[in-house]
Amino acid sequence: MLNFDGTGSGSNSSDATDSSGKNLRVNVSDKRLINCNTVDVNQLMPLKYKWAWEHYLNGCANNWLPTEVAMGKDIELWKSDQLSADERQVIMRNLGFFSTAESLVGNNIVLAIFKHVTNPECRQYLLRQAFEEAVHTHTFHYIVESLALDQGEVFNMYNEVNTIRNKDQFEMQLTADILKNDFSTATPEGAQKFLENLIGYYIIMEGIFFYSGFVMILSFHRQNRMTGIGEQFQYILRDETIHLNFGIDLINGIKEENPALWSPEFQARTLERIKQAVELEYQYAADCLPRGILGLTAPMFREYVQYIADRRMERIGLKAQYGSKNPFPWMVETIDLGKEKNFFETRVTEYQTAASLQW
Repeated sequence: MLNFDGTGSGSNSSDATDSSGKNLRVNVSDKRLINCNTVDVNQLMPLKYKWAWEHYLNGCANNWLPTEVAMGKDIELWKSDQLSADERQVIMRNLGFFSTAESLVGNNIVLAIFKHVTNPECRQYLLRQAFEEAVHTHTFHYIVESLALDQGEVFNMYNEVNTIRNKDQFEMQLTADILKNDFSTATPEGAQKFLENLIGYYIIMEGIFFYSGFVMILSFHRQNRMTGIGEQFQYILRDETIHLNFGIDLINGIKEENPALWSPEFQARTLERIKQAVELEYQYAADCLPRGILGLTAPMFREYVQYIADRRMERIGLKAQYGSKNPFPWMVETIDLGKEKNFFETRVTEYQTAASLQW
């Protein structure tokens, strides 16, 4: 098997053969993240990409369901006159965006990514992530139902609110080509298109587009308001941390195995796409916060989105473009963006399943 730069990918010898002399055993060196056709089943062992298995185990340890979170205080506050119209708009806009965004990510995993990632341990994690995306979509249904919101208004915002539709369409165009019947990663062009999709969904959607919403909703939670929604967003944020780290490891792994894909031209296109996403996210924040609430203003989000975009770019080997500072240092208490790899070294015990607790 040849890489796109012309180098070979050898395999270790094995003494297990069938009657025709064909190798029956899978060697670690045979495994590749994409374009590996040596096996026709998800043969997990031996593990090659241990990082993928660790992400899978971390996800399993943090299992949760939205129905476990009490919504009584949220319902009482929502029915009262203690929330301003601007505060209600922030909550509604974020429910509207996340309710469709999570389903887009889930569809991309199941219909696009899983098919073309040929490594079993990565596929094992993708199955776990797909379940978590379903849980997140369930979360927004649970919130809408609990607060007795207009379901049509929330779940149709991607059609009716321009700043939400623009972000969704930005992502959907990255999936369109990959869903075509004749799409393949066997060519350099196809592999680059697939890498573009991974960057678009892991780095941009889950790594940039989600974070303004996290700040807005968790700002309510910090003031002990809408605590049920806030708790669920904390759980989603912690799931997304693993999603982001897995995506970064997958992207960097594909780059390492196929260095010719990471051309200067591809890097330049990636930078432009991320810059476009930063602007779309700022427009969304400005739409959510026309006058500002809870000490939050739209200009603060331009700086914040630029700050996290720099962190994402650095993680995949691109140079930071903005040099902005974090205007929300309290977010570090929830998750330190500079140390995402180490986040699960210090988990909140209540967030782990009983089998994973260490006392």
